Amino acid sequence: MESALDKFRKGAQKAGVQATAFLREGSSRVATESRGFVQGFSLPGEAEKAAKILGSFLANPDYPESALNAIPKVVLQRARGLAIFQVIKAGFVFSGKAGSGLVIARLPDGSWSAPSCIGTAGVGWGLQAGADVTEFVVVLNSEEAVRAFSLGGNVTLGGSLSASVGPIGTGGALQASLASPSPMFSYSKSKGLFAGISLEGTVLIERKDANSDFYGSVVPARDILGGRVPPPEIASNLYEIIEAAEGLDETGLPHEAYVPDETGGYRIATPQGGPGGQTVFDADHM
Repeated sequence: MESALDKFRKGAQKAGVQATAFLREGSSRVATESRGFVQGFSLPGEAEKAAKILGSFLANPDYPESALNAIPKVVLQRARGLAIFQVIKAGFVFSGKAGSGLVIARLPDGSWSAPSCIGTAGVGWGLQAGADVTEFVVVLNSEEAVRAFSLGGNVTLGGSLSASVGPIGTGGALQASLASPSPMFSYSKSKGLFAGISLEGTVLIERKDANSDFYGSVVPARDILGGRVPPPEIASNLYEIIEAAEGLDETGLPHEAYVPDETGGYRIATPQGGPGGQTVFDADHM
């Protein structure tokens, strides 16, 4: 006769098998949906989305005071490239994230390259309900950073190719952040506000399918970002937004800069770039 203990053990074993199957099925489903999310966007759609995202991070020339809460003009002028993308995180118990966007590089003559599509996706576990949309602009500060995207394949942010939270605002207090910048500055917004979210460990993938669909053949990312592909008309709005922000007249604007603190959040910068200052918001992680 089967004892109560044996029944309990069999029940626990059956529950364990069901839980394992559920985990596998859920993870596979989120991963599949994440890939579908990324693959569902064409380069023209990405260019339009990127222009809107970047415009929200840069100063509006019609309202110069908007520079006080924007990616600094000097950071943009020094940029060797820009990666612009949006990430959606959603789930309950199982969490998935998927995102897509594009990257452009500054050419030797100061103009901008044609865009190359990128994406990111991942699956996790946690008590997360609902959905969250975060927009990112990653400023590529070095040729090394541009080259990482030009090689094709995957780009993992972190290590030697670090991405630190970038400064915002205007004035001389920014100079400390720009003296020896990290290879990349990351900027993020959630619900329209700067969020200071870390991208450490994030993997960005070249979307060869979207690039080939638009350009008509398999074109390596190095050719797109190296200027061998003419900039398409569909990206003209993106280029115009950059040009307008770079030409912003900051005369008369107060010098108000915010720089990352040791937690990855932001604090009011001091003119000397010292450790003082008031923290204005804290960091989160992607």
